[in-house]
Amino acid sequence: MKSKQARKAAAAGEEKSAAREPTFDNRKARYEYEKLESLEVGVALSGTEIKSIRNGNLSLNEGFARFREGELWLVNFTIPPYKEGSIFNHEPGRPRKLLLHKEQLERLTGRAAEKGLTLIPLRLYFKGGRVKLELGLMRGKKLWDKRRTIAERDAKRDVERGGR
Repeated sequence: MKSKQARKAAAAGEEKSAAREPTFDNRKARYEYEKLESLEVGVALSGTEIKSIRNGNLSLNEGFARFREGELWLVNFTIPPYKEGSIFNHEPGRPRKLLLHKEQLERLTGRAAEKGLTLIPLRLYFKGGRVKLELGLMRGKKLWDKRRTIAERDAKRDVERGGR
């Protein structure tokens, strides 16, 4: 039997808010690399991989994208096995295919071939029930760049606190 509040909400035409899907950020990449450009791409995943991601099991930190045979693949991207999965569970460290348009792939192929540039996953999120990945074209920061980033972050924090 429904509660009184649930009946009132149903009568008013209100729907329950959907459970919030998890979002994963690669904070380490934002610190160690300078973002030149970013792009939203899809990821080809199996069913148990999706279930494992929804449970919050994922490691973006070591991942990067690589071109192989005219396609873009995500390498070193670990999704641990789904605990309730059977013998059909996925392999945790397998390369995963990234889905993007042919024009985007050609443009990224040219840009990523430049010296010192790499493709790093920045953020993984759900959009319309599908897993999307924000892929960034990045250049590695030097040590002094990292120090400047830390100094700017500390200065911003001090201003927000009221300049103690």
